[in-house]
Amino acid sequence: MNLPRGALENVAPFVVDPEDTLSEADANGVRTLKGSAVRRLRTDAGDMVVAVVRMHGVGGVLWGHNERISSIWRSTADPSVGQGTERTLAPIRPWKGVVGDGSETCLAALESVVPDRQALMMNAEDAANALMRRDRVRPYDLEEDLVLNGQQEPGMYVPQQVRLAETPENDSDGNPMYPSAYWGWMAVRGNNRTQKRQSIYRLSSGEVLSGVPAEKLGRDGDDVVFDPRVWLPQFSALLNREHAEAEDDPDSANGSRARRAAAIAVVDAHLVIGTPTPQRLFRIVQMNNRRDHVHPPLDFDSTNRSRALGRSVLGMYVAQRVMDEKTAEVLSGLAPVRELPDASPGMTVSELRDLRSMKLLQELFPTDPHKRHLLRRALSENQPSQLKAAEIHQRARTWSALTSESYPKPWNPRVGQVFGTKAREGVVLSGRGLRDLLAVADSDDAAFEELVAYRAVHWLASFGIIEADRGSLDGQEAVGDAGESVRRSRRTVVNCLQALRHEKSRMMAAGLLKALVAAMDDGDRRPWQVGPSGKEMPGREMTALWFDTEFPKETGGKPRRAKAATTAVVPPARTVVPSRTALPMPAPGPTPVTSPVTSPETGLRPDPGVQEAAASEGSGPVARDGADGGIAGPPSPEALVTRLEERIREVHTASGGVEDALAELAALCPGGTAARPLGRERADAAVRLLNQTLSRLRKLPERVEDVAAPA
Repeated sequence: MNLPRGALENVAPFVVDPEDTLSEADANGVRTLKGSAVRRLRTDAGDMVVAVVRMHGVGGVLWGHNERISSIWRSTADPSVGQGTERTLAPIRPWKGVVGDGSETCLAALESVVPDRQALMMNAEDAANALMRRDRVRPYDLEEDLVLNGQQEPGMYVPQQVRLAETPENDSDGNPMYPSAYWGWMAVRGNNRTQKRQSIYRLSSGEVLSGVPAEKLGRDGDDVVFDPRVWLPQFSALLNREHAEAEDDPDSANGSRARRAAAIAVVDAHLVIGTPTPQRLFRIVQMNNRRDHVHPPLDFDSTNRSRALGRSVLGMYVAQRVMDEKTAEVLSGLAPVRELPDASPGMTVSELRDLRSMKLLQELFPTDPHKRHLLRRALSENQPSQLKAAEIHQRARTWSALTSESYPKPWNPRVGQVFGTKAREGVVLSGRGLRDLLAVADSDDAAFEELVAYRAVHWLASFGIIEADRGSLDGQEAVGDAGESVRRSRRTVVNCLQALRHEKSRMMAAGLLKALVAAMDDGDRRPWQVGPSGKEMPGREMTALWFDTEFPKETGGKPRRAKAATTAVVPPARTVVPSRTALPMPAPGPTPVTSPVTSPETGLRPDPGVQEAAASEGSGPVARDGADGGIAGPPSPEALVTRLEERIREVHTASGGVEDALAELAALCPGGTAARPLGRERADAAVRLLNQTLSRLRKLPERVEDVAAPA
């Protein structure tokens, strides 16, 4: 137990029957906590010790750092946040105290600094209001459930000291009118229950933290009592009088608060009293609560859920020592971007935002095997090689939600779902800075693609120019330049990015990206429209309707990739294949084919081109020597390795040919199903053979590893 004494003095009045938690005095008169009252909890971010106590039902403080409501605050990770002008939540840091030798040391508590007492009260009120809005999605009334059944599960509370930056004013006697620092036990787990209990008592968390008005203690006057050792006994005495005088009518919502509070007069609580790594206490307590709420759909919205998942990953990185604490704080949104080691003094707002976003991207799509393993643990994913689209989308939403902390307002994190399954291998960036990429975006294909693939979606979303596709919505109305009502067509985010990539729009798209950056660096004003040459048109605001007009949905289709060289026979374009003709298919694998016999399993004839290639390379157990016609000996290991590599390349190339053939067939298909060129029987046979081929191919990577040299 390594707790500041001030934290213990603050919570002591709320502990009911403390004797039950203490042992008998030893020979020196020292009493300790009983073993049954202490628990050690392990998390991916570190360990902590909690004391199991019975607590007065009014105890505990609603925590503004609850991750379900984190998106209501402007993050300190947003470089555009001004000093004293934005609603930000004070950063949390480890509590430091002076020990016997005069040095500072971290103890198992947190601290933060707010400008003044009014800011302290406003933070508590804002957090309470945000939680009330989130609680509306609950299918039952939590407050009435507490009145009827009491609290069934214990909350968890961590000590935090809130200091005031201002110096308190003095009264007529020369004494401070209020304290300059306040201790409170913040609800890490059970914020909603804490709020509802205090609502039943008709107190607020702000009052429990910073002092209770005399009128709420049944006294005259307008003074405020700050010390819980003073106000809590008076408040309890008032409740006991009310309980004795009131009629027993627990079903009345307007009845005596003492009667309504009877079931929560005393509640179980877990108090965090120690940790071997106090510098990581904030991450430890959040990690303990996170899994309970992130995976089940309680009342996290999509943004807060995704941010919580990302912070789980970053917390695990720190605990496993693959990331330093300061970088994790910045990427979690708990510290300014300028504190990153790679940040330079001359960086603009857009460059700082980009620096943080790209670091997040590489941490959530890493190439390092150890980080991949940690990601899998934190997000409960499949093996990296078997990562599914849904899991890649979850990572993308996490990246998008954490990135939005560097912008004025969060967007729907689904806009970040722009990655295919290739992202399972990790994202590798060029390493060029934002300024350099923008400077050559007009002519450098790689720079332009990096901007479109990893930056454009968030820049456009931050200004409301694109948004996540809303499913069944056919379109939405917008107001045109002349005031007319225009119905927008539904389009996906990927379609918007493809429209930017359209070759004829290249100069305009590069100009659009530069205009978005200029708007960010100019106080996040509305960006200006750009002309075909990419030049800005000041005074004409960029809107979603303008984007749809200049980068229409028609140009956002996926461009057809160039045909790969293949031995498969592809039906010529614009020719309908009769349903009774055989569908040409590539050979399923390296198995040799000795005669063009129709397969009894699939009804398909092997591709003669692949047959000839297999025969010419001697794929049988023995090969003819072309020089003298004699029988050659067994092939050498090097020849077998060469043959293996060639067969793998053939399968890879042939699979591209199948994809191209299907694309050309799809282009021939009319809107209906009556005249599809591929007959049902042939389609079933093709699918069967493809499935058999996939089944065989899935086993081959392990067999390659069996014959490969150790890493």
